[in-house]
Amino acid sequence: MMTDIDLYGVFVPALLVWALVAVLVSLGLRRLIGALGLYRLVWHRPLFDLCLTLVCLGVVVSLAGRLT
Repeated sequence: MMTDIDLYGVFVPALLVWALVAVLVSLGLRRLIGALGLYRLVWHRPLFDLCLTLVCLGVVVSLAGRLT
């Protein structure tokens, strides 16, 4: 169940926190993919990056659901 997270009296939606974590994870993966030269296999890089971020968000939300 999605709840709000209390940060010093400010309630932040849990999805926002999970999205920030997913963006950080996807940034790391983008650097790794770029360093390995795998972007040459990708047809449309911005679309690939968006999908990578959404997949990371799905994984983060799934893991957060299992941990709570």
